[in-house]
Amino acid sequence: MNAIWFGLLLAAVLAAAITGRMEEVTKVSFDTAKAAVNLALGLIGPMALWLGLMKIAEEGGLLKVLARSLRPLMVRLFPRVPPEHPAMSAMILNLSANMMGLGNAATPFGVKAMVELEKINPRPGVASDAMCLFLAINTSNVTLLPLGVMAIRAAAGAKDPAAIILPTIFATGVSTLVAIVAAKALARKHEEPPPILEDQPPQTTAEELDDVPASQPLIKWGLILLFFFLLIRAAWSILEADDSRAALADVFSNWFVPLLMLALASYGLVKKVPVYEAACEGAKEGFKVAVRIIPYLVIILTAVGMFRASGGFEAMAKVLEPLTSLVGLPVEVLPVALLRPLSGSGAFALMSEIVSRAPDSFAAYLASTIQGSTETTFYVLAVYFGAAGIKDPRYAIWAALAADLAGILAATFICHLTYPGS
Repeated sequence: MNAIWFGLLLAAVLAAAITGRMEEVTKVSFDTAKAAVNLALGLIGPMALWLGLMKIAEEGGLLKVLARSLRPLMVRLFPRVPPEHPAMSAMILNLSANMMGLGNAATPFGVKAMVELEKINPRPGVASDAMCLFLAINTSNVTLLPLGVMAIRAAAGAKDPAAIILPTIFATGVSTLVAIVAAKALARKHEEPPPILEDQPPQTTAEELDDVPASQPLIKWGLILLFFFLLIRAAWSILEADDSRAALADVFSNWFVPLLMLALASYGLVKKVPVYEAACEGAKEGFKVAVRIIPYLVIILTAVGMFRASGGFEAMAKVLEPLTSLVGLPVEVLPVALLRPLSGSGAFALMSEIVSRAPDSFAAYLASTIQGSTETTFYVLAVYFGAAGIKDPRYAIWAALAADLAGILAATFICHLTYPGS
């Protein structure tokens, strides 16, 4: 990470000296540092909210249920993490939220997972194999519903805003597979000590989790009827719409988060968890974590912003253009692919501009798929490792970048096969 950060700074200064943009780079260094702090402050609210809800789920035993349900897969991926450790449940929630395209909800779960993984890390401050693998999977996680990108396509007037769903699933599937293979291969080169296992609280049995106090049957059935009504109401909204596919995406994006919040709180209520007190306790932790990541965001995002402002990014795109043209990546989409690991907002703006200019073009189709199937690697690295106090990321960045490259190539391949005009 030291080499990457210094390399970005060196490249920015040299490029600015050549292009004559030193004044712009200087201004951007201050503006980006300020924007990074504002970004971190903006995370405090979502972090506090979702970690508060997660605390309710934890005290009610729901996290153990989730961990147990996916135990066969997760144990194979993370053999050194105890199956019912809080880190395992947090990882499951994070990956599930990412699959649904809920980035804001996924981030607090991912941060929680990293913090919990650090508690069993045999080398504090140095990323463990589990941390490296989790970060690589997180930056390439299979996405089922790229809701934000679909909304942009719908607003631009695309004939089929949801057409990118299948290409996105394919591209993220390939990138996730590459992330796992790369992380596992790199992990074999460096053996790490066994994890530090703290005394775990007594495990709750499935029978105990399903045992609802006799005094609360009315609450349980009342909540079941409430959710049944809400699901019917959502289905009715889809049936009433002229475009059922667009309506499905809209209903899902607008209804899923409130229903998930209500479901977590309801579960805690049924399990006799003091939901308000538990949520506040978890929110305190979320507040502390959000403040802790500010220095890491400022340092990495400032270097990225300076590199963009220096003209180095455009120069790199021109150098790579002959190579990317061989794989069928259009020149107008190349900046989106190159900027995506560095700046999510910058790549999103470029993708939006391409889509708004020609919403049904191949360039818009491919740019939308790339945006929906890749992640802002350096942002995730700064937030997750910064929250856990990790100073040495080991091979995590290389596994993540390998997944990014695989996702871009897979998106290009599948878009050439599935584009309606091809």
